[in-house]
Amino acid sequence: MTDALKIALNAADAKKASDLVALDISEIASFASFFLLCTGDSSRQMQAIADEVEQRLRANGIRPSHVEGYQNAEWILMDYMDLVVHIFSKNARVYYDLERLWRDGKRLDASRLLEGPKQKPIKSRSKKIQ
Repeated sequence: MTDALKIALNAADAKKASDLVALDISEIASFASFFLLCTGDSSRQMQAIADEVEQRLRANGIRPSHVEGYQNAEWILMDYMDLVVHIFSKNARVYYDLERLWRDGKRLDASRLLEGPKQKPIKSRSKKIQ
């Protein structure tokens, strides 16, 4: 499992992307190992998802080789070589149906890949009552 997939998945989740699907396509494709598919409710949200994915991956030294569809925001494709991120509008997700086209890929449990919230221990400031 690449760290890039987990980082991108957490980034999309942080911007409230819906229908997160991670596919391992390494056995059936030569151009990439993983797809991340998600849906945004509006073009602004889709762009925010793309921005967050790019920002978090860049912070880890990973830059996209190619990004398409950002301005139109119906289907934003972010190519990170080993990972391809697809951010769809609801209509485009149904129309292109990549899950069906790539059904031979192994569907990964996205919820298990998401990091839980990191919580700091709470310090008690209560005073002793005498």
